[in-house]
Amino acid sequence: MSSSGDEVTDFSKFHKPVSSFLGSHQPNSPSEWAKFRLSEEQLNFFDKNGYLTGIPVLNNDQVNHLVKELEEITTGNHPGQGLWHEFLRNEADDPNFILFHSLGAWRISPGFHDVLYHPQVLMASYQILGNNPVRFWHDQLFCKPAKQGACVAWHQDYSYWTRTIPMNHLTIHIALDDQTIENGCLHYIPGSHKWPLLPITSRHFNDMESILKVLTDEQKKQFKPTPMLLKKGEAAIHHALTVHGSYGNKSDGPRRATVINVFSDGIISDTNDPMLNGIPVIPKGQKMDGQFFPLLFDGKNA
Repeated sequence: MSSSGDEVTDFSKFHKPVSSFLGSHQPNSPSEWAKFRLSEEQLNFFDKNGYLTGIPVLNNDQVNHLVKELEEITTGNHPGQGLWHEFLRNEADDPNFILFHSLGAWRISPGFHDVLYHPQVLMASYQILGNNPVRFWHDQLFCKPAKQGACVAWHQDYSYWTRTIPMNHLTIHIALDDQTIENGCLHYIPGSHKWPLLPITSRHFNDMESILKVLTDEQKKQFKPTPMLLKKGEAAIHHALTVHGSYGNKSDGPRRATVINVFSDGIISDTNDPMLNGIPVIPKGQKMDGQFFPLLFDGKNA
């Protein structure tokens, strides 16, 4: 499937892998799925801290494939440009720093489409969501260029997602470069997933410490940022209330990541506004499903 002329394939119409990105064989029995299962120790760690890190997802060839696709689809003149839900060359409002942020890559390129169906992503999500079927929410790209990559201020993802209820959401952050302190790796506040929902304090992600204005004294005592030193191809997974952020990129190379957001099947719309730019409204009270929110994994063969 490829684009030609003025025509482009919208991969959101296909709710299964569309290319050879994941390889020729996908698990289809409990014994094959078992090697992707998280251990009880990992699940207990997530329950206590609100995140897991260092989970191997992509090999080097797969990372390189996604990086190539990323470069192709973010040029600004790609034929699939109209399929993005968001495409922000710089979400930072300070021109001295840059944060590329987009939603919708899965619609535009086969690799970013098929990574949604990676068995490690599916099994980990299924287990952490309480052994519930996994439905796609949306994807994101975050890219920080060398030397002037902007920060992503502290926040909870569900602060942006309250238009979907009840809360049983999950974020999978996959590194496309080694993530280090110097290049602005992801940081978590352990245990913050047990805090209540906090307001958004930095719409453009640029005011790193703005969240401190809304924390209680007890939360400030617990505010101990923990860096996630990911190797490229590894994932960090976090709860929708886990406070997280990342500092700027001061290194000589880029820091790029693809993010997959999912929720358990049965989540409903809590708004009559469009869920994402460019898609039909899902009326308030209606189940989240359809072309743009496909069921990724039902767990029946696992």
